[in-house]
Amino acid sequence: MAKAKTKVSNKVKESRADKAFDITLFIILTLILIIVAYPLYFVIIASISDPQAVSGGDVTFLPVGFSLDGYAEVFKDTRVMRSFVNSIFYTTVGTCINLIVTIPTAYTLSRRQFAGKKFVTFFYMVTMFVSGGMIPTYLVVKNMHMLDTMWSLIVPGAMSVYNMIVARTFFESSLPEELFEAATVDGCGHTKFFFKIALPLSKAIIAIMVLYYGIGHWNNYFSALLYMKTESKYPLQLVLRSILISNEANLSMAVTTPEMQQALQEQQALVDLMKYSLIIVSSIPVMILYPFIQKHFVKGVMIGSVKG
Repeated sequence: MAKAKTKVSNKVKESRADKAFDITLFIILTLILIIVAYPLYFVIIASISDPQAVSGGDVTFLPVGFSLDGYAEVFKDTRVMRSFVNSIFYTTVGTCINLIVTIPTAYTLSRRQFAGKKFVTFFYMVTMFVSGGMIPTYLVVKNMHMLDTMWSLIVPGAMSVYNMIVARTFFESSLPEELFEAATVDGCGHTKFFFKIALPLSKAIIAIMVLYYGIGHWNNYFSALLYMKTESKYPLQLVLRSILISNEANLSMAVTTPEMQQALQEQQALVDLMKYSLIIVSSIPVMILYPFIQKHFVKGVMIGSVKG
């Protein structure tokens, strides 16, 4: 007589408390998602809505009408494309210099063979809490003849101590001494180990540094405001700021006739629309870059690098 097969379920039965906890957590996370995502969604729909609807506060969940006047006004200014290219150049060159300075420094300070690493680390950390300030920094940039040059936006911030410490911690935790000892048996020194082994296994931290430094360079406008004088060298953020300020300044003109008042209201609506268009224009490169870097955040770069 054949034995009846009994189907055994491996699924753990959840209690009511567990189900209540899961439902509560789902609701809380959904609310957080809405709080974070809605402002971004609103900026997108507002940038393509009718200017009068945006100015009147009629845009909430869906676009009202359809208008690209905000983008047209932004790109009508010839300075935008020129500054866009400038920002790409500053961001690319600046990020490369940041990586060239930060990654080797972090690797060196992560190795226990480096005798003076405690003193050097302390020297770097002091700069995180004590800085010269804006005026001394300006004088240094001026005396180094870097005013009105791209180097004024790159050299003063060539390395972030915080980012260096993050990278150093990564090297300490992800590149064990056993890996270096195994490499030295085959005649590998620190230089060869750094370029042949450490860098290929450090794609995750390099991607994070690219994102941190790249966003910092792309969003930077205050340094350009201090050090740049030639308008053709302005980065995008400074030009967008100038466009917005100039349009708002025009709105402060005296109104004497109903026709001028009507024109002023239309211009005010267009300025409100431009604010959202400027946010989208300045965010596009970051939104394009992030998906290519995000995959390295969770990648197990050290899997299989050490056995035993």
